[in-house]
Amino acid sequence: MSLDIKKVRADFPALTQRPRGKHLVYLDSAASSLKPWPVIERIGHYYSYETSNVHRGAHFLADQATQNFEASREAVRSFINASSTQEIIFTQGTTDSLNLLSSSLGEILIQRGDTILLTEMEHHANIVPWQILADKKGAQIAVVKVQDNGELDLNDLKEHLQKRPRLLAITHCSNTLGTVNPIKQIAQEAHQWGVTVVVDGAQMVAYAPVDVQDLDVDFYVFSGHKLFAETGLGVLYGKKSWLEKMPPYRGGGSMIHQVTFEKTTYNELPFKFEAGTPHISGVISMKPALEYILGLGFPAIAEHETNLLSSATEALKTIPGLRIIGNAPHKVSIISFTIEGLHHSDIGQILDQEGIAVRVGHHCTQPLLQRYGISGSVRASFSVFNHLQDIEKLLEGLKKAKEMLS
Repeated sequence: MSLDIKKVRADFPALTQRPRGKHLVYLDSAASSLKPWPVIERIGHYYSYETSNVHRGAHFLADQATQNFEASREAVRSFINASSTQEIIFTQGTTDSLNLLSSSLGEILIQRGDTILLTEMEHHANIVPWQILADKKGAQIAVVKVQDNGELDLNDLKEHLQKRPRLLAITHCSNTLGTVNPIKQIAQEAHQWGVTVVVDGAQMVAYAPVDVQDLDVDFYVFSGHKLFAETGLGVLYGKKSWLEKMPPYRGGGSMIHQVTFEKTTYNELPFKFEAGTPHISGVISMKPALEYILGLGFPAIAEHETNLLSSATEALKTIPGLRIIGNAPHKVSIISFTIEGLHHSDIGQILDQEGIAVRVGHHCTQPLLQRYGISGSVRASFSVFNHLQDIEKLLEGLKKAKEMLS
């Protein structure tokens, strides 16, 4: 079933704006998604009628907030098919989830001389925390190569896995290239060599179904704000067997069972990793966000965004001097590109004058762009509310940029 694009667009009030007198063309969903009315209204309802802390109050508002908070945890569990809500940890975002793993998992897993395996296409959030851990532990970082077309070099990956690194941290989908990695296959091979697998799923969860039990990864992390929920919210899925062994990441209220000055005992999962007052409205916003995605249906979302990707790719190829970075056969609706002789920031400024929102710069993937011999690019990313007219506007804007900057 195809998306009713007119109805979908009406769900996103941000699209009614006219920046600089132009209709807004939002092509930056890979950075952060716009919010639909069901999510916006749910956040407002929490602050209007349910404002209270969770898991510790003894009154009506606290009870309502706690029930809805935990209902969102169950919604996330179901959405990624985790086996238990004990395996769903709420964090401040994908970056926070990866830092939690670097600190807590790294404490028990990584020893001096061990190798942490990354790939050339990783976001800085899946590089820097592991570098910090490696420096602390006396471990080393190894890197899997990316091929010219944007696909991961699976032969190089295999060679690295045969050297038995302790951990593989890998993105499910590149935020710059749009490349989707075969995570199930990779996890199977990694586990054959005793390698623990951490997956950055920030760009994948809003595009296609994710089943963590089928993928059989050890950890899977993502953010709320890339799938229509609030900013400042993340999810860390971890196998219960791992989470039970890992020490707490932060100390404070809610993550304890009993505190004395002599000794503290910790709460059960998932609360052991959720110290202090959480981002309550953000967590509660996850349930309507996930329901919105499921209501549209992943088959319809994939069909719509694949058509946009194909149409945009063909349109951009008509612009002389334009180079698309990453042409993997399996990718999501993200296109990064450069135009010969033009600086990406200048292109972005002209597009902004036309009401077109894109991302420019290194997209927090500096090593990847260095691999392609560039310092930055323009990135257009599409979502459920985009339509073919947005591609036409982008093409017109790029032609104008060429005329003005050449």
